[in-house]
Amino acid sequence: MAHIFASIKESLSSVLPIALIVLILSVSFVTLDAGVLVLFLFGTILLILGMSFFTVGSGISMEPLGDGIGKTLNKKGRFILPLIIFFVLGFIITVSEPDLQVLAEQVPTVPNALLIGCVGIGVGIFLSITFVRNKKNIPLRTLLVVFYALIIALSFFTPGEFIPTAFDSGGVTTGPITVPFIMALGAGLAASKKGKSTGEHSFGLVALCSIGPILSVLLLSIFYNPTPSTTVYEPTKVMTTTEAFAQFAKALPLYAEEVAIAFVPIVLLFLIFQLITRRYHVHNVFKMTFGFLYTYIGLVLFLTGANVGFMPAGRLIGAEIAKSSFSVLLIPIGMLMGYFVVTAEPAVHSLKKQVNDITNGAISQKSVGVALSVGVSVSVGIAMLRVLTGISIMPFLIVGYVISIVISFFVPNIYTGIAFDSGGVASGPMTSTFMLPFAMGACEAIGGNVMTAAFGIVALIAMTPLITIQILGLYERRTHARKIKRLHTEISMIKDDIVFFGTEGYENE
Repeated sequence: MAHIFASIKESLSSVLPIALIVLILSVSFVTLDAGVLVLFLFGTILLILGMSFFTVGSGISMEPLGDGIGKTLNKKGRFILPLIIFFVLGFIITVSEPDLQVLAEQVPTVPNALLIGCVGIGVGIFLSITFVRNKKNIPLRTLLVVFYALIIALSFFTPGEFIPTAFDSGGVTTGPITVPFIMALGAGLAASKKGKSTGEHSFGLVALCSIGPILSVLLLSIFYNPTPSTTVYEPTKVMTTTEAFAQFAKALPLYAEEVAIAFVPIVLLFLIFQLITRRYHVHNVFKMTFGFLYTYIGLVLFLTGANVGFMPAGRLIGAEIAKSSFSVLLIPIGMLMGYFVVTAEPAVHSLKKQVNDITNGAISQKSVGVALSVGVSVSVGIAMLRVLTGISIMPFLIVGYVISIVISFFVPNIYTGIAFDSGGVASGPMTSTFMLPFAMGACEAIGGNVMTAAFGIVALIAMTPLITIQILGLYERRTHARKIKRLHTEISMIKDDIVFFGTEGYENE
C-alpha cells in the first residue's frame, strides 16, 4: 500500500496542473456548463486514482513479463520462431490498446475493425524488425532514415484527408498497455549486449513500432480509398451532480469490459509463457498476478475519467475559445495545456523510470520530463495554428523528421533511441481524449475541415519530442565535454605543480 500512496502523490502533481488550467479557463475566457465542469472534476479524481494503480501495477507485472520474454527469445540459435512470436505479440498487444479504440471511434471514414486490424499488422511486422535489428546490430538511425523516407514518399500518393489520421495512428498505438511491455521487451533483448550497447539497444522498439501503423494506414487509404465524411458531435447533457455520477456509473462497466477484453490475451500470454519456461518463482507469480489486477483497475478508472470527464471539457473549451473574439488565444492556451498534459500520460512515467534505471541516473527523470513538456507544448501550438489557418500538416512533419534525423548523427545513440521512443509515449490517452477533442471542437466552431485541420495533433505531439530530447542529448554531450576538458586542465596543472616543486626541491639540495 505504501507504493500506492507514493504513486497517488506523484499522480496528484501530474494531473492537478491541467485541472487548475481548466478551472481557471472556466471562470475567465470560456463558459462551461456546470454539468460538464462536474464531469471534469469527477474525471480528475478517477484519473489520479487510475494513474496511481496503473503505475504500480505495470511495474510489477507488464515490465517483468516483457523483460522475461525478451531474454528468453534472444537465446542463441533461434531466429525464425522468435520472428513469428514477435509478430503475434505486436498484433495482440496493439489490438488490445485502448488508445487505438478511442482513435478508431473518432475516424468515421474507415470501419473500426479494419483500421485496428491494419494497425495491428503494422506493429507486428515492425516488432519483428526490432528483433532482426537486435540480432544483426543494425543502427536505429539507419532504419529510421529508410522507413521515414518511405513514409514521406507514400504520403504523396495518399488522399490528403487521411495523412493526419495515418500519423495519428502511429502516436496512439503506443499507449499505456503497449509501452511498458514493449520497453521491457527491449531491455530484455538488449541484456545480451555488452557495455554501452545494452543501453542503446534497450530503446528504439517503441519508435519502430510507431512507424508500422503509419505505413499500414497510408497503404490502407491508397488501396481502400475511403470516402471522407464527418460526424456531428452531441455534447453530454448533465444538469445535476446525480446525473454526472450516473454518467460515470453507466460508463464504468463499459470500460471495465473493454479493458478486460484487452487484458485477456496478455494474461493468457503470461500463463502460457510461465507454463513453458517456468521462469518465475511462485511468489513472483502471485506478485505479478496482483500487478495485473492493479494495472487493470488503474486503466479502467483512468479511461473512464478521461473519456467521460475530460473529452467533453476539451471539446467545449476548444469550441468556446475558437468562436470568441480572441480565438488567437487558442495557440498560447493550447501550448500551456500541452506543457502539463504530457505529465498526466501514464506511459511517460514508465519511460522516465526505465531511462533512469538503464542509465543509472546519468539521464535524469526531471530532464526527460522537461524536454517532453517543451516538445508537446510546441507541437500543440503548431496544431492550433493549423486549426486557425488550415495549413497542411506535411511541411511540418517533413521538416520535423528531417531535423530529428539530422540531429541523430550528432548525439549519442542512446539519446536517439530515447527521443524516438518518447514521441510514441507522449501521444497517449490524454492526447486522444483531451487534446484531440480540444482541436476538433475548435475546428468545428470555425467551420474548418476536422479531418485535415484537427486530426494531426497526435502526430505533431509524437514528433516534437524527437527534437527536444535530442537537443537535451546535445546539451548533455557538450556539458560532459566541458567537464572532461576542465578535468584534463586540472590534472595538467597538478602535474606542472609536481614538476615545479620537485625541481625546486632538487635545486635547493
